[in-house]
Amino acid sequence: MATEVPTTQTITLAGRRFVIVPEAQYRELVQETWEPPLPKPDAAGNYPAVDAARVVLARKILRWRRALGLSAADVARRAGVRVETMSRLEHARHTASEATVRKIVRALEAAETERKPKGPGPSKRSRKPKATRR
Repeated sequence: MATEVPTTQTITLAGRRFVIVPEAQYRELVQETWEPPLPKPDAAGNYPAVDAARVVLARKILRWRRALGLSAADVARRAGVRVETMSRLEHARHTASEATVRKIVRALEAAETERKPKGPGPSKRSRKPKATRR
């Protein structure tokens, strides 16, 4: 299946070139690629551990959820957590309890299992080609 390339226009303002795309496409692009940024490192180049861990967890949840085509509300419902909790976790504003992370992981694993094709897999019997007579 060929993907449709959106029609774009460009405009130059103050010597800078900008691409104009329909708002729906812009929102889709922004939504699909946004991830919380890592915190700034200190003078020695070290990241604050708790803040960095929040971001790493948030990015993993976001990527997994998006790969499954689920909304944050879908995952929250499946996991039995509040939508606000999912939002705070995905924006790295909250340190999740171990129990909450387990619920979310189970919900994502279940969704992943549901997506796998059902039905008979390849036969376990190996079929040998028939011998030909000369």
